[in-house]
Amino acid sequence: MKPRKLLCQTGPVGYWISLRKEWLLRDFKTWRSGLCYATHQDPTPLPCLVKGHTSLLMRHLHGVDARLQQGKIENLRLAAQRLNGIILEPGECFSFWKLIGQPTKAKGYTEGLVIAGTQLRPGIAGGLCQLANMVHWLVLNSPLTVIELHHHSDALFPDDRRTVPFGTGTSVFYKNIDYQFQNTTDQPVQLLFWLTDTDLCGELRTTKPFPCRYRIVEEGSHFVQETDGWYRVSKVYRRVIDRSTGEEVARELVLDNHSRVMYDPSLIPADQIRPL
Repeated sequence: MKPRKLLCQTGPVGYWISLRKEWLLRDFKTWRSGLCYATHQDPTPLPCLVKGHTSLLMRHLHGVDARLQQGKIENLRLAAQRLNGIILEPGECFSFWKLIGQPTKAKGYTEGLVIAGTQLRPGIAGGLCQLANMVHWLVLNSPLTVIELHHHSDALFPDDRRTVPFGTGTSVFYKNIDYQFQNTTDQPVQLLFWLTDTDLCGELRTTKPFPCRYRIVEEGSHFVQETDGWYRVSKVYRRVIDRSTGEEVARELVLDNHSRVMYDPSLIPADQIRPL
């Protein structure tokens, strides 16, 4: 006997109904949580830079239509404006989708690359994961507390000028797959975002330096061929360093990577392959 189809698998109407049901459940859970979500925006930079980062807008992605990357840039420009200058007072939470809202064609979003399961395809507002990834990277380099995170489970592309450890990104999909963090410090924090001709830029700022600084490191990165395919393996740690003494006061495992390689294995560098 064939397994019974889920409502979302019965066709476009079933998918639409299922999605709206999940949205209502999400709204109900958010209401019950009692969390306070930040909405105040002020692009005037707070005086203390906690962490800054830049991310290339155009990458050499094997087999990906460059038109989708151009669409991604416009999508990032629109979404970055919705997050730029957001200030979280102590105790307040950040929600990626609460601030950006539903990204639709009517709002100016266009086709970019989206991830559906393990498949890559064009979709409206594709590419916003790059902005969510940057938010998470800034948060990792701070004492702020992540309260919702959905890791990418697969290695979708070969590295192209990667500047952060593999696996430290996050998936987002309106509005059930969100990225959220809470300001669990005793001072306000601010996020700033803007685009140059070549990069997405972001900063995390506050009013005075935090007692510790943070360093994210990847160790043991390699590729291995297992019975069901190739995998990328590594461990990512967060080192917590006392600002006054320079001593490491904590070492936290952020991520234990074991990610299936979804691209052509011939593109894996030979010097990064290890026997099983």
